[in-house]
Amino acid sequence: MRRKIVVSGVAMVAMTTAGMLTALAPAVSASTGGVIKVAYENYGTNITLNTLMQKAGAQFAKAYPGWTVDLEPIAAAENPYYTKLDLMSQSAATAPDILYEDTFLVNSDTAAGYLAPLNSYLTKWSGWSQYSAAAKAAAKGVNGEIYGVSMGTDTRGLWYNKTLLQKAGIAVPWQPKSWADIISAAAKIKKAEPGVVPINVYSGVGTGEASSMQGFEMFLYGTNNPLYDSTTNKWEQAGAGWLASLNAIKTLYGQNLAASPQDALNPNWGSSVGEQELPQGKLAIDLDGSWVSSDWVKGAVAPWPQWSSVMGEAAMPTENGQGAGKVSMSGGWLLSVGSHATNKQMAFNFITIALNQQNSLFYDIGAGQIATRADVASAPSYKASSASITAFSSFVPFTHFRPAYTDYPKLSNEIQVITGQVMTGQATPAQGVATYNKYLISLVGSSKVEPAPM
Repeated sequence: MRRKIVVSGVAMVAMTTAGMLTALAPAVSASTGGVIKVAYENYGTNITLNTLMQKAGAQFAKAYPGWTVDLEPIAAAENPYYTKLDLMSQSAATAPDILYEDTFLVNSDTAAGYLAPLNSYLTKWSGWSQYSAAAKAAAKGVNGEIYGVSMGTDTRGLWYNKTLLQKAGIAVPWQPKSWADIISAAAKIKKAEPGVVPINVYSGVGTGEASSMQGFEMFLYGTNNPLYDSTTNKWEQAGAGWLASLNAIKTLYGQNLAASPQDALNPNWGSSVGEQELPQGKLAIDLDGSWVSSDWVKGAVAPWPQWSSVMGEAAMPTENGQGAGKVSMSGGWLLSVGSHATNKQMAFNFITIALNQQNSLFYDIGAGQIATRADVASAPSYKASSASITAFSSFVPFTHFRPAYTDYPKLSNEIQVITGQVMTGQATPAQGVATYNKYLISLVGSSKVEPAPM
């Protein structure tokens, strides 16, 4: 069900002054007025995003008299959200002017004709100079055009409950050096605390992209078998790294070291992890994102004042500690202008207000994001906002990004199916490898595929 909220120019006036708003927004003739439609995900823990949109909507309407913002929050988990956004974007009658866009979908959505290039607008916006090169690249299509402005980025690692680990005889601070260390720790926790889930590793179709990125790819990129070879511009077949990663999932679920498949396949499992399992001491280790602690701050969905003293953070190790020894994955979300927007300049102006320094600071703190604007990253309030921000920011030097090409979303869906089959015992890891390779070649063609490294 979609809920519509229209924010008028008189709402939330106390947030800022008219002069400040006018200075933040680019000058443009807007005498005729109009409506800017903004579509975004409003599900689970996205309270900060919803508040940001309301704030920005009121500020935009005040800066541009005669204009209003029609907020169209989509109440759906990630995969259903992507589907609903696609359906909206297919017709000019329903397409939003502003889209809350996942970076890995930029090229597929550009190919589908849903996004408008922003280069000509960005060159005239002073705020663009504040963004890191990586943030700009994350919004770039294969044609070189920019299709959105970063709201922040993230990294992934291991959250752990210090008390539960200590009860299992595991010294803290904890930093595993290999996958074997993780499995060993999970086994000790199971023995010491039978009622506690030792570790959460997202797998299967229920949790969508989290299963691919937070789960499987955090293992895979700790091997010598990534999904895509950027030096040859070819997709890699599944090989030894794939087999090792699927075997790790099989071990964790097969030995009851992870959540029950029934829980793990629930689309709401990700919300349960942050809102219930971790705060209530039901989960010892969570392979997850840097944003998880945003659930626990004052005013969030599950306030937990003690979290910073209870929870610790560790980097995910590579398979045997090889290479950099540690691995992470990064992504992030954008605000993009829809290709059907009737006034793209005004749509872009909304983005400049929604993601100015003040609003970006509010969002990155509240949503637990790693800042991509320099003037946010350097802000004292941002640096002091979370006990975990230093740890997760330190994962940036060894992080990886998904291959954001048009074929990736389909390959990600296949990964979710395969990991679900392995976790439930419906397929062996070797069968999962064979299934992926067959699907990969059928999808992209043999000329775009290279053998897995030995």
